[in-house]
Amino acid sequence: MVKATIRPLQYRDLDDIEQNLIQTDSDPCVADLQEQIDQIRSWYGLLKVLDCFPNPLQNYSTIYVAEREQKILGFIQVSPENDSRSTWRVERVITNSSLGSFLDHGSQLLRYCFEKLWEARTWILEVNIQQVDSLALYRQNGFQPIAHLTYWSLSPEKLTTVAQRSPELANLMPVSNAEAQLLYQLDCVSMPPLLRQVYDLHPQDFKKGLLTQPLVTLKNSWSGTEIKEAFVFEPQRKAAIAYFCLKIAHNQAHQLKLTVHPAYTWLYEPVLCKIAQIISSYGLEQNLELVSADYQPEREEYLERIGADRVKHNLLMSRSVWHKLREVRQEGLQLSDVLQGLKPSSIPTRLSSFTSISQMLPLENSEIQTFNNHNDKSRGNNT
Repeated sequence: MVKATIRPLQYRDLDDIEQNLIQTDSDPCVADLQEQIDQIRSWYGLLKVLDCFPNPLQNYSTIYVAEREQKILGFIQVSPENDSRSTWRVERVITNSSLGSFLDHGSQLLRYCFEKLWEARTWILEVNIQQVDSLALYRQNGFQPIAHLTYWSLSPEKLTTVAQRSPELANLMPVSNAEAQLLYQLDCVSMPPLLRQVYDLHPQDFKKGLLTQPLVTLKNSWSGTEIKEAFVFEPQRKAAIAYFCLKIAHNQAHQLKLTVHPAYTWLYEPVLCKIAQIISSYGLEQNLELVSADYQPEREEYLERIGADRVKHNLLMSRSVWHKLREVRQEGLQLSDVLQGLKPSSIPTRLSSFTSISQMLPLENSEIQTFNNHNDKSRGNNT
């Protein structure tokens, strides 16, 4: 097999990807890719200009294309998962089935990213359990499952029923950078230790930069979406016990990210009621989509009780990359120099002092003989 050439995405590749990869692929997971291609086509010039200068969105989402004989074999989309860029996410891997093996081309794209993005120490991705070929690809390249994810959907009718309830929800506060430490602690306590290590999140990941927020607001206004964020504060413990980020869309399903402290699972009902009331105030008739993990049984139980529909089941997989540290000669005092001064030495005497002086100041034989005769005369006079 001839190895493909892998390079960053170019503007001329968009039409080829749209015609030969998106429209010919029956996978429902690529249905939203058409909208993203349209966004890249509209913002391509501006993004290229921004890449020439340091900016918070530089390399936020990167696309690499596999090409052979001027034909696009496939592409891969990756993005950093945290602010330190130690964890990266594989968004999607799509290949042209008519031009070769999905396993071969997908492996080349993945391995290229593993070598190119040297700062990534951990890779994560989500894959539908029914995508056998994708599971085989990721398994072959070292990915292992770490959690089972279930996607749920609430219809507008069921949202209206939930919104009619009025449970008490006190201390609901807006989100700002001042609460980054509280949200970080809530995120840590709500995940198992293995997932905390994989995501490698820090308080900085829950802050919004001065330049990032205006760009995100501009993007949301252009796509016709709004973001609503809030968290529940516990004054006695001085901690955040629940947080939600609601993405309200005018032409597609609403998206909800929900985090609840494991000791306060009773908050699912009042928080979902508040979210349903927010959606009903817009008068929109779209479904609400959210996700639950296998370590959140209380959430799954509540969603089943209110009649939510299971949409799909995904596997969350991860792959760790071990980096060889560059060997650098240490500067400063070495261990051998320290031990040199700890060697045992004999107690100095008059003879040893004279010997050391004679070694430091070598004398001629005649001078030594004269010195010895002078000492003998001195001893005789004393006698």
